[in-house]
Amino acid sequence: MRTKQLSVFIENKTGSIREIARILGANGVNMRALSMAENSDFGILRMIVSDVALAVRLLKRAHFGVNVTPVAHVRTPNEPGALASVLEKLADHNVFIEYMYAFSEGDCANVIIRPTDLDRCVDVLSGESSSAKSDGLEEAIFRY
Repeated sequence: MRTKQLSVFIENKTGSIREIARILGANGVNMRALSMAENSDFGILRMIVSDVALAVRLLKRAHFGVNVTPVAHVRTPNEPGALASVLEKLADHNVFIEYMYAFSEGDCANVIIRPTDLDRCVDVLSGESSSAKSDGLEEAIFRY
């Protein structure tokens, strides 16, 4: 249910994301999920990767600013209303979400959540889930 997310600070210029993907790919690091946010001066590429320590070393060596942030990874059924159920549970327990992003794989949707209180978020979601481990990511599989 907990995993580590990389936040990479990049210039707003053509090729910045390509360079990160090239560096990681050439060294066997898989980008499993990503989200891009930007402002006028720079962008923040948030990623879940297959090897956090290696990715951090590689990107810092290439002079990228990198932070590692703990986040929640939730796996739900890929069907209407599943995300709403997760968000309702969190809201009912006053868990504030700073940001989130999601991706789907077949019958499952994967949601990355950055709450202000990760421990509380995990506790709330664990009450409705069974723990599982898949592809190196800890996750919760919700039963509906």
